[in-house]
Amino acid sequence: MDEDQPPGPGGRTVVVTGGTSGIGAAIAARFAAAGDDVTVAGLDADGAAGRLPGGVRAVQLDVTDDAALQDFLGGFDTLDVLVNAAGVIARQREYDLDVFTRVVGVNLTGTMRCCVAAREALARSGGCIVNVASMLSYFGGPKVPAYSSSKGGVVQLTKSLAVAWAEHGIRVNAVAPGWIRTGLTSELHESTEASRRIVERTPMGRWGAPEEVAGAVAFLAGPDAGFITGAVLAVDGGYLAA
Repeated sequence: MDEDQPPGPGGRTVVVTGGTSGIGAAIAARFAAAGDDVTVAGLDADGAAGRLPGGVRAVQLDVTDDAALQDFLGGFDTLDVLVNAAGVIARQREYDLDVFTRVVGVNLTGTMRCCVAAREALARSGGCIVNVASMLSYFGGPKVPAYSSSKGGVVQLTKSLAVAWAEHGIRVNAVAPGWIRTGLTSELHESTEASRRIVERTPMGRWGAPEEVAGAVAFLAGPDAGFITGAVLAVDGGYLAA
């Protein structure tokens, strides 16, 4: 990595995949505000520059590209936090098997690729992983079978890696966001009828903000969660509990 840029005063080296927009960008901003040395990776690195806080580096990265992942994540001597927030959704089109395969390839297999590529750097620092799952990890989405399947897989992957990698000092947890206002959900929160149904079904009676997911990620990556691994924290306004 760029040796001319020292770690921030927070002292941690943090990578956020899918950090160029939405929830990922909010997570990156949260770590940067704590003084951590943050790199975001995604498909719109150039366009993200104006949306990210100063000091946050943006790297062009495709999480389905094994060689690129090895070059990028394998380039860290140590890594304190890896957040896997890269994700795609294709409402109404995921019954097309090519689309299904692409969505699963990014959301689930891409998460696994990133974890494997970063394992040695994480082990050297006793670092942690926070994956981004979804409330759709727990119930069916008739319009998004690939997204739902992939996010269900992220939960099980999180638990499996937590058990497997505890001996290496690596904690692995996940957050499961509910209805959060991002670009991926714009067609829903911009629809009066769809938004009304969502708000009425959510006990807290509103949409969530990306910054609220970022707070949960910061907790799971922080010292107060030092004895937590294999957990999935819902950030959904009570949606799953209702």
